Amino acid sequence: MSLIVMKFGGSSVGTPERMQRVAKRIIERQQGGNDIVVVVSAMGDTTDDLIDQSKGLNLNPPAREMDMLLTVGEQISIALLSMSIHQLGGKAQSFTGWQVGMITNDVHGKAKITDIKPDRLFKALEGGNIAVVAGFQGMSETGDITTLGRGGSDTTAVALAAALNADICEIYTDVDGIYSTDPRVVKNARKLEEISYDEMLELANLGAAVLHPRAVEYAKHNNVRLVVRSSFTQNEGTSVKEDAVMEQGVVVRGIAFDKNVARISILGVEDLPGVLANVFSALADNGIDVDIIVQSGVQDGKADFSFTLSGEDRDKAISVIEGNRKTVPYRETTSEAGLVKVSIVGAGMVSNPGVAAKMFTAISSLGVSIKMVSTSEIRCSCIIASEPLKEVVQALHTVYGLDADEQAFVGGPSERR
Repeated sequence: MSLIVMKFGGSSVGTPERMQRVAKRIIERQQGGNDIVVVVSAMGDTTDDLIDQSKGLNLNPPAREMDMLLTVGEQISIALLSMSIHQLGGKAQSFTGWQVGMITNDVHGKAKITDIKPDRLFKALEGGNIAVVAGFQGMSETGDITTLGRGGSDTTAVALAAALNADICEIYTDVDGIYSTDPRVVKNARKLEEISYDEMLELANLGAAVLHPRAVEYAKHNNVRLVVRSSFTQNEGTSVKEDAVMEQGVVVRGIAFDKNVARISILGVEDLPGVLANVFSALADNGIDVDIIVQSGVQDGKADFSFTLSGEDRDKAISVIEGNRKTVPYRETTSEAGLVKVSIVGAGMVSNPGVAAKMFTAISSLGVSIKMVSTSEIRCSCIIASEPLKEVVQALHTVYGLDADEQAFVGGPSERR
């Protein structure tokens, strides 16, 4: 008997019909002789709707109360899915994150899992139940409800798979695997049979929405067997593993993009030891993640430097910098929102010269200026204006030989694009 963790995203359970389809699929896996733990996201646009409701009452709601509100979405899903399983003749018990011992730190909205005590899950499975768990949520050691951030249900599923020593963790979504890029943008994107943890982690961090970065980190650290599949078909999915075979002649595995990027420049900063440390320590202390950092040459003892961050954090970051001006004097700050980070990722890049140059040429051929660049052994990222993003991604996809002969599959049986 195998222990399988199955995670279903919001679109997979977004309607009663889809909920029933998922329930039937879960029961079939259990009847195949498996113990089943299911992790579920909130239905469809429930989370967005809850956020909109909160903004109608308070434009800057307390983070603790937002966590209390947003966890409702997943609780609705687990109850309804358990009811659907019972209706089809199965046995199921639903659990919130805190009921399955999901312990987190106390950072509301972006909590990290610190421990899992899954005794209740083992007891439910021993009783022949399908255990249905709310993703995205936990409880701090002080007893407050917390959320793991967007995409946190992936993290819940992988963390549970590790804690339960599951045989496999299957992530079900509205695409039938991991593609060379978003198939909603490039219709002939190529489905990958397998991809390495490191490549997937880069793609996830760079904007590929199919898996949450922390979920990939958990899988890599705990060697969790991870597969991404479609909840609408029986097609084989994509395996995420330690070492994935690189297809001959393919240097770049995938192309990712993040459409919510801002750039902040701090001009006329004293070129003294510790200046950058002071600035970025202050940002980190306020929970602001910084991505690409570029410092210009020094003139008259002054330097300029720029960095990118999430567009949502721009105003907060500027406030932090201005509040730190006595410690780090500067002439002025400038900022720019509405930018895009487009990236290429592939383990083959490290041994193939000229890969980045080909990217720069493809982008410039469309008349697009590159504002910032960042590279690693398996990744090259460029910051560009938001238009024409689709044309840029398609051009890169073609130039690296990633175009497939067939159109990618997205959504249910009647939703082929």
